[in-house]
Amino acid sequence: MRLEAITWERLGDLLAERLLDLKQDDGSHWPRIAFDGAPAAHPGDLAERVAEALRLRGRPALVVATEGFLRPASLRFEHGHRDVEAYYDGWFDTGALWREVFGPLDPGGDGRVLPDLWDPVADRATRSPHVQLPPGALLLLHGPLLLRHWFPFDFTVHIRLSPSALRRRTPESEHWRLPAYERYESEAAPGDTADVLVRADDPRHPAWNG
Repeated sequence: MRLEAITWERLGDLLAERLLDLKQDDGSHWPRIAFDGAPAAHPGDLAERVAEALRLRGRPALVVATEGFLRPASLRFEHGHRDVEAYYDGWFDTGALWREVFGPLDPGGDGRVLPDLWDPVADRATRSPHVQLPPGALLLLHGPLLLRHWFPFDFTVHIRLSPSALRRRTPESEHWRLPAYERYESEAAPGDTADVLVRADDPRHPAWNG
């Protein structure tokens, strides 16, 4: 696959332009966009950049992080603090994401989204208020391992790091998670299935397949 060099600023603008023209097939009023990538790839930074570009074009967007939907520590660490299987299959509360984020944006939904549910640092509920999205507003969800849950995304962006870059840019204390990302690449092939692939081995010089 041929990738072209681009700046982050230009990438944010071009993605925003593409999302403005996004057509939905299911009749819902709120496009749902994935920014998928390991934490070291900083998918949230690109999501925020695109959200700002959309706002400048008069289109509201809500950025939501899957980190705000982690399960309580008692469940995440039931089999230890470095259990790869638990991280891959059990750290993120996908049921809550379906219920609180995707469900309200389904056809016939009311557009009231919960932006986060759980504070992983304090290990307690955030008690954040719901956010009412007006028709046409976009949901920009970012986090790792996103493209394996059958979430109803209308557009997907995968930010890829090579294995060596991923190891280099992941804190050593989190290296135990690397096998989960390797498994994800093997099972979900996010770089092949995403609408847009961004390579970010050099954080200053991304490239994409746009």
